[in-house]
Amino acid sequence: MKAAKPSGRSDRSTWGMDIRRNYKLYLLAVPVVLFFAIFNYGPMFGLVMAFQDFKPTRGILGSAWVGFGNFIDFFKSPNFFTVIRNTFVISGLGLFVGFPLSVGFALLINEIRLKWFKKTVQTISYMPYFVSVIVMCGLIIDFCSSQGIVTNLLVRLGIVERQNLLQNPDYFWAINLISDQWQNLGYSSIVFIAAITNVSGELHEAAAIDGAGRLKRVWHITLPGIKPMVVTMLILKCGTLMTVGFDKILNLYNTSIYSTADVISTYVYRTGINGGQYGYSTAVGLFNSVVNLILLLAANALSKKYSEQALF
Repeated sequence: MKAAKPSGRSDRSTWGMDIRRNYKLYLLAVPVVLFFAIFNYGPMFGLVMAFQDFKPTRGILGSAWVGFGNFIDFFKSPNFFTVIRNTFVISGLGLFVGFPLSVGFALLINEIRLKWFKKTVQTISYMPYFVSVIVMCGLIIDFCSSQGIVTNLLVRLGIVERQNLLQNPDYFWAINLISDQWQNLGYSSIVFIAAITNVSGELHEAAAIDGAGRLKRVWHITLPGIKPMVVTMLILKCGTLMTVGFDKILNLYNTSIYSTADVISTYVYRTGINGGQYGYSTAVGLFNSVVNLILLLAANALSKKYSEQALF
């Protein structure tokens, strides 16, 4: 019996026919492919610096090779525990507090029956997202100063003593979390609101006829209906757990609160751009990306095992 011939030629001809038939669609994809090739994959060659004692005057090809020396220096650094802890805590607060809040906010918006009031609430909640980070940081600095409106309120309530709140490391995590939710809560709930609109209204009507109240319909119909979207977004969130808003923290933190505000991205900026340790900072950034990848794969595997839903 003769062995079957490889179908490589037929596959290539089929692929060529598909390109000729749908060439317009392929042309539309060209800018996207070029963008990722130039700005995402091209710069990955620079990761070689993580294994070098990089000197700008010698370039990537001429700098001395140090292997895993930069990674070892980071692991032995006194800042290692601090930046890892701060990164996980700040991202974890956004995940375990912000993510459920965005889902809950979408559910609350869906329960509003007056259309004009619903649209008004949605618009107001979206608006802070479009405020510039620089503007928002300026507001936070003014409000949290020793004479700021937030400080005055907390002093009158007897919660804090009069001080600049951004000079006290004990308050930074709370300030960052609250300001993040103020800016991103409404916008992050959009995808869940869209998912809720796809839940069958007939199921709600049938449940209402059977005597189910609003809470029971939300728990047994709405939440199961948006479960795939919630799981997908949760996996993506886990994959960016080590990625913290660099620009916001950079504009808010100072030397007095490095113990709770310094994260991997700001540490890379200080050691790389300000300190000139390009190879070392590249190694720290690569370590951060590898941990993010591991978290993404782990979250996807756990989701596939326990909920039978996953990205891949």
